[in-house]
Amino acid sequence: MANKSAFVAVVGRPSVGKSTLINLLCGQKVAIVSAVPQTTRNAIRGIVNRPQGQLVFVDTPGRHASEKKLNKKLMAVSDRAVAEAELALYMLDASRPPGAEEDVIARDLAPLAETALIAAINKMDARGAGFDGARSFLKLRLPNLPDSRIFGISALKNEGTEELLRCLFDLAGEGENLYPEGYYTDQDLDFRIAEIIREKAINRLYEELPHSLYVEVADTELHSDDKDPSKTRLWIRAFIITERDSQKGMVVGKSGEMIKAIRQAAQKDLNRILDWKVELDLRVKSSHEWRRNDKVLRRLISGE
Repeated sequence: MANKSAFVAVVGRPSVGKSTLINLLCGQKVAIVSAVPQTTRNAIRGIVNRPQGQLVFVDTPGRHASEKKLNKKLMAVSDRAVAEAELALYMLDASRPPGAEEDVIARDLAPLAETALIAAINKMDARGAGFDGARSFLKLRLPNLPDSRIFGISALKNEGTEELLRCLFDLAGEGENLYPEGYYTDQDLDFRIAEIIREKAINRLYEELPHSLYVEVADTELHSDDKDPSKTRLWIRAFIITERDSQKGMVVGKSGEMIKAIRQAAQKDLNRILDWKVELDLRVKSSHEWRRNDKVLRRLISGE
C-alpha cells in the first residue's frame, strides 16, 4: 500500500477544540489548551504516524473578527497555514449556533470544498449539541462539500475521531513521511517551555488578564550526571511578562501564592513531557503595551 502524507491546516472559531483534537490524535501534549479564546498564537504542528503514513496537523489561531493588531497577525498565521497545506480540516462547535464569523470562515474555505476540505462538528458530547444545525449550515455555505466528509465528533471523549482520521488519510496524496516516525511535534525546546508556562498562567488568570501576558525563556542549563543519567536536571529561568506594571501583582498573588501555583503546575507538566527532571525559576516583569509592539509580536507569532 502506498504511503500517504500531507499537511492538514485545522481551522475554526476560537475555543472550538482544535488544540484538544490535535493533542488527542498525536497522543501527546502538542498544543496548550484553555477556555480562553485565541489561546493559540502560532501555527503549531502535531505529527500523527499511522500504518497508512503521516499527517502533519497545523493548529491555527481561532478565527475572530477584530481590528486589533494582535488579532490581525493571528489571522495572517491562519491564512498562511491554509495556503501552505494540502488539506484543511474545518472544525465547528455543535454546542454553539453558527455566527457571522462562521460565515467568513466558510467563505474563505469554499474553494477547497470539493477536493481538499473535511468538516468536523465537535463537542457532540455537550449538552444541547446540535449536529443537524451545523450540518445544515455547511450544506448552505459549502454546497460542494460531500456528506461523506462531514463528521460529528467529540475530541474530549475521543468519539468519531478515528473515522475522521481515516478520511483524511484517504484524501492525502502519496508521498514520503515529512518527519522521522518517532516525532510528534517539531517545536523547539524554548517554545514548548514558554507555552506550558503560559497555559498554566492564563488558566489561573483568565478573568484578570487573559491576553495581556506572554512568556520569555531567558536561560536553560542542562546539568548532566555522568554516573547516574536519571539525575540529569534541566534548569530553566523564565519570565511571565505583563503589559503594565500594575498587572505584575496579579501574577505574583498574595504572598507569592499565584506564581508559586503557576510554577508548580508548569514544572509538573514539563517533567512529564521532557526527558529530564526540571527545575523552574519563574519570575515576573512588564513590557509596556507589548501587544502594540511590532517587534515583540513578530517574535512571538513568527519566531523572528
